[in-house]
Parts: sequence; structure tokens; C-alpha cells
Amino acid sequence: MSEFAHIWRYEAGEPFMFTSALFWVFFGIVLLGHALTSRQRIARTGFLFLASLFFYYKAGGYFFFLLVISTLTDFFIGLGLEHFTRHWKRKLLLIISLAINLGMLGYFKYAWFVADIWGDITGQAVEAKDWLAIFSNAVFGSSFEVDDIVLPVGISFFTFQTISYTMDVYRRQLAPVHNILDFGFYVSFFPQLVAGPIVRARDFVPQLYRQFSLTEKQAWHATFLILSGLLKKIVFSDYIAVNLVDRVFESPFLYSGFEVLSAIYGYTLQIYCDFSGYTDVAIGLALLLGFRLPLNFNSPYKALSISEFWHRWHISLSSWLRDYLYIPLGGKRKGKFRTHLNLMITMTLGGLWHGASWRFVLWGIWHGMGLIADKLVKPLTRNLPLWLAKPAGFFITFHFVVAGWILFRANNLVIAREMTNRIFSAFHADLIWPAIQSNFWSYLLIALGFIFHWLPAALKENLRGWFITMHWTAKVALVALAVVLLLQFRTTEVVPFIYFRF
Repeated sequence: MSEFAHIWRYEAGEPFMFTSALFWVFFGIVLLGHALTSRQRIARTGFLFLASLFFYYKAGGYFFFLLVISTLTDFFIGLGLEHFTRHWKRKLLLIISLAINLGMLGYFKYAWFVADIWGDITGQAVEAKDWLAIFSNAVFGSSFEVDDIVLPVGISFFTFQTISYTMDVYRRQLAPVHNILDFGFYVSFFPQLVAGPIVRARDFVPQLYRQFSLTEKQAWHATFLILSGLLKKIVFSDYIAVNLVDRVFESPFLYSGFEVLSAIYGYTLQIYCDFSGYTDVAIGLALLLGFRLPLNFNSPYKALSISEFWHRWHISLSSWLRDYLYIPLGGKRKGKFRTHLNLMITMTLGGLWHGASWRFVLWGIWHGMGLIADKLVKPLTRNLPLWLAKPAGFFITFHFVVAGWILFRANNLVIAREMTNRIFSAFHADLIWPAIQSNFWSYLLIALGFIFHWLPAALKENLRGWFITMHWTAKVALVALAVVLLLQFRTTEVVPFIYFRF
């Protein structure tokens, strides 16, 4: 009984994510329940809605009440936006929606950050946090401690989803959802709830009213996506993180400039495999349940400009920032200066969206500057021959992005500065080969990861198609091999180094 009860309890130290064995038990039960309810639309939606709420409870604990608040708020505001015709009433409803959603996001994600800034400005850091404590206790009760403020899982994603819904209804680009069950399911759909992609209601809600359909090819396509996503996450991202990136970023002064540079390249691959791996799994899981989620990563390190990079990287977020922030600010309609200012504001806030730290703000500013530079330089490079323009564009763009990841990953600005200094002041070419020998698998995985990433898109599509169309026995064998590999990496926190002597 104790083990059964453990399944139903929220365990803060045991993340309920795709890499958890318990999650796959949960998903097996979901598939069974879905098979029993798939022919009845209301039953199917209701079952998946309850499963999604359970998933969020297991992943984020009692913070699922924030998800419920956001869902109820925007459902009824959506109905109000349809009912009212006066502009000021509709605008008031929109403001209420933004205030509630951004208020929750701001409190849980940025309260400490704002208190620290206010304390730095006024020199009264303790007083600023005292005021935060008073507010927290007023809202949550006298027993609430300010130190208890933690970031609820997925809040950045589901608040952006509900905001996009309200904005689309306000703009009359979308009819409101009239069934609370349908809307709640849209907001809470568990495959993409925690880390995206950010799904627009106009893309997802119509799928609720279609009959469930899943062909054999689609099922194998979903399997391919799930396995490739898990391989990215567990084999590449986690291994490189534990065995190289985390160590170097923690104490860069202990490593040579070559090792520091290797860790930065390693993190460049790690964060891509982490984010895109999660997205691949999410898209695959959703497809098995009959839902199509949008592409979120499209080989971003192939980009030839910063603008192209943001058309390939976290596409659902970059398109959200474009449609709901950049364009409302004026976009490129009000002259060059306003265009550049709007880009800088959008990217700065986009950086802050990733985390409450000056590092993320600076990372956003860095990419804002890159987008502005891209627009300024583009007219000057139009006449360059392709044999020069493409390699130069790729090299400059890739290393601009790599440099930005230093700010994104470093624990603080001091570490970021130290890592940059080590590259130029302590490179030590004579230590390159010993460093590779002592951590051979990390370097091999980094090399293989980038090689796979840079393969032509047509070749990768052919590999996927080859897997889908091969005989089922061969597919089962490949799946079994992949599972064995995943279990090997999953059950060993740090895979032992293999030292090669030639």
C-alpha cells in the first residue's frame, strides 16, 4: 500500500519528467484510458484533462492551483470579450487578464529579483524584502515565509498560452471556447505543459473536435521522435553536462582555456539537446494521443544570420514575442530607430522571461544587439559572392550565439568574465590532447552531436523515413537497442571515463 500511495503523492525531490520511469508508467495508463475513451469526444477530453492535472500535480505539487486560476480567469474573460461590444469594456477585460497572468508570473518568478534591485537602488535591501514578506503573508497567511517563494513548474509556458488566447479573442482573430472542459484541457495538456512548445489555441482547440485518428506510420513517427528526443536529452545533454559542462562552469579557474572553450561548445550542444529533446518527446507523445504540436526547433545552429537563428530556435517562443510584443510595440512600421528600439525591448524581455537574473537580461540585450547589427549589415553584404557570404555568415552567427551562452549558463557575471579570460590567457595548447584523453566520451559526444545537427535536412528526413518504412521486426530491434542505451545512461549518473592510450 505504501508504494501505491507513493505514486499518488507529490515528491519534491523526484521530478515527474520524461526521464522518470514513473512517468512512462503514467503514460502507459494514459494510453490505455485513451484507447477506452477515444471514440467519445467528451469522455476523451475529460479523461486527458484529469490526466494532465494529475501530471501537473506530480510535477509541481499544489501549485497546480495557479494553473486552475489562469484557466478559469481566461475562460470567463474570453466569454466576456465575445459578449461585450463596447471597446472600453473589452479593453478592461484584457487588462484584467494580463494583470492576473503577469501578476502571478511576476510574483513567483521575479519577486526576489525586484526586491534585490530595489534594495540596491535604495540601499535598503532588508526593508525591501520585509515588504515582500508582508505582502506574501497577507496573500498566503501568517505562516508563509518569503523563503518559500519558489518557481512553479511550467508557469512561464501556460501563462503565455492563456495570454495568447485572450489576445487573439480580443483582436477577434479567434472565437472563444464555450466549454470549460475543452479550454482547461487546452491549457493543461501535459506533453508540452512544462517546457513547451507554446501552443496557440487557434492551432490546438480545433483538433479537439476532430475524430481521433492514428495510422501505423504516424505511430512509428511518434516513436522515432520520442526515442530521438530521449537520446538527445539523456545520452548527449545529460552526459556532457555532468562530465564536462557543470564541472568547468562551477570552477573555471581550475581548467585550461581549451577545456573552458570545450565546455562552452559543450553547453551550446547541451542546451539544444535539452530543449529540442524535450520538444521531440512532447510532439511524439501528443501525436500518439491524436494531437499535432508545432515544430519548435529547426536545426538552429545552421543559421546564417541572427535573424535566421531566431526563426529556427524555440520557434513557438520567438513567434509569440513577435506577435504579442514586438508587433504591438510598432514592429518595423515606425522607422529605423523605433524598429531597433522595439527589437531591443522585445529581446531584453525575452531574456528576462528565461530567468530572474541580470545574466538573462544581458543575454537578451546581446541578441537584441545582434538582430540590430544583422539589419544594419545586411544591405552591405548583398553583393558578396555566395561562396564567401554563406561560410562567413554561418561562422559569425554560430560563434555569436556561442558567446551568448556564456552569459546564459554561468552562475554569475564573475564566472562569465573568468571563463572568457581563461580562453585567452590560459589556453595551453600542450594540454589539449591530455584533456581529450581524460574525457574522451564527452568530446566524442560533442563532435557526434554537432555532426548530426549539421547533416543536410534531406538526409535526416531520409533516415526518419527509412526507420518508419522498414520491417516491423527491424524497428522493434532498433527500439530495444535504443532503450538499452537509454537505461545504461539513465541508471549511471556519471558514466566512467575511458582513457585511451595510443
